[in-house]
Amino acid sequence: MVALHIRDPATAASSENAPLVWVLHDGKAGMASQALGLAEATGFRFVEKRLSARRPWAWLPPQLWIAPLRAVSETGVTLAPPWPDLVIGCGRHTAMPALAIRRASGGHSFAAQIQDPRVGHDEFDLLFVPEHDRLRGPRIEVTRGAIHRVTQARLAAELRRFPALAGLPRPILGVLIGGSNRSYRLSLDRLATIADAVAGILRADGGAAVVTPSRRTGAAGIALLRQRLAGLPAEIWDGAGDNPYYAYLAAADALLVTADSVSMVSEAAATGKPVHILELAGGDAKFARFHQAMREAGITRPFAGHIESWSYVPPDDTARAGGLLRDRVLRRLEQRRRG
Repeated sequence: MVALHIRDPATAASSENAPLVWVLHDGKAGMASQALGLAEATGFRFVEKRLSARRPWAWLPPQLWIAPLRAVSETGVTLAPPWPDLVIGCGRHTAMPALAIRRASGGHSFAAQIQDPRVGHDEFDLLFVPEHDRLRGPRIEVTRGAIHRVTQARLAAELRRFPALAGLPRPILGVLIGGSNRSYRLSLDRLATIADAVAGILRADGGAAVVTPSRRTGAAGIALLRQRLAGLPAEIWDGAGDNPYYAYLAAADALLVTADSVSMVSEAAATGKPVHILELAGGDAKFARFHQAMREAGITRPFAGHIESWSYVPPDDTARAGGLLRDRVLRRLEQRRRG
């Protein structure tokens, strides 16, 4: 997939001095959101490149890819020059191609990577790593949570795209459901408990719920949510049609988020609304550090069966990261013009 984007023409670099920017991701929602969010926060125009690993490389860990630019394809075309001034990547399948682009360009391409790539710590020009990963160094910028695409402008625009949400009774409870992953398990029994809790809140307090499952929730999970919330003012997105995710974030007065996704929690926190965490079975040290930091910052609270109200200053990780990256790239381009 190739797409040309611009976040805000008013903040974009002038066409004369605008850098060529590539954004690499593997198509997974969490990875794409972070890579695109960082690119948008720079204000630069950029070309989005969704990569997929070719066989036999797809069967090997990326660290073993001898020729990374031949190991991945983007709409069937091997990555080739003219090389970008900036390449942004997120996800294990983008780290080696990003470094290969930097090498092939003779160091011309500024390589920025989101999350710990586990390779090239001394070769990437800039790494954006969440605090709970504990990776530190001179080229590393630490963020509290995940970089994302949530901005007030996007929330307002997406809410206008789904006008039916304005007719829902208040208060609106946004429910973000993930699923099982390497660290957490979301069983149907636990999902039924969550659905019953949402139903109980609607019956007791009125209002409505807007529920967005993820791919990991699965068809059986979506069916269970529909069954348990039947007859109540609850809207559940099943993956068909336009994705209302950002509109749901915008419409909600408070949010319930399952604990399995740093990205979903970070996106919910960007709204400045109360974020209640739905605990799941499992977890690990990294997730524990992330959730502890969010609680201590007054951003999230464990869900205790009822909706609470509190306020906090939304984290500015994405805007700060985008501004920093923009400055570094423009400074390098200016040095080259002078040199």
